[in-house]
Amino acid sequence: MAAPHSTPPMGDPPEIAQQKAQARKLCVQALRTRAPDTDAGILAQLQTLLAPSTHRAIACVWPLPHEVDLRPLCHWLHENGAQVLLPETTPRGTPLVFRHWHPACTMQEGRFGTHAPDGPAIAPDIILVPLLGFDRAGNRLGYGGGYYDRTLASLPAAQAIGYAPSTQEVAALPSGPHDQKLPCIVTEREILRFDPPSS
Repeated sequence: MAAPHSTPPMGDPPEIAQQKAQARKLCVQALRTRAPDTDAGILAQLQTLLAPSTHRAIACVWPLPHEVDLRPLCHWLHENGAQVLLPETTPRGTPLVFRHWHPACTMQEGRFGTHAPDGPAIAPDIILVPLLGFDRAGNRLGYGGGYYDRTLASLPAAQAIGYAPSTQEVAALPSGPHDQKLPCIVTEREILRFDPPSS
């Protein structure tokens, strides 16, 4: 993982930042009002996708109250032999650190209401990326902190898989110079795959 001091500053041009802020408001509302059975559908799709990879180190997310709940998936992956990792929210401007999780480990409270295990830091093979919004070009909308963009840029060998309710899809998202497109996004309805971005 790149050292925090080597991470370049990131930011969007003002027009793109404003467009993202407007889209973020709509997407947060859609996420909070999703149908009750949506999360189970997303978990089922993720299990199908990850079943051949349960021998690998897979970074999941411990949810905030309104987010898609991956905790059942964490247990399923652990029971099937995966190294389950959860992100520690590092100081702003630095990539996330992923720590080993198991059902009996101690969870510690982190920044912005997040929780992370007290286990050792491990580089993931697969990173599950939460989305506030997405489009059919593989663009993602996050909370605006740039954590996952920095993280994906610092771990180019890791496979990134976004996940979100289908209600989070928008026609087109504004894209800034540091935004990392996703090659795969999972909803409760389908598994979307996108061509890798041209270099």
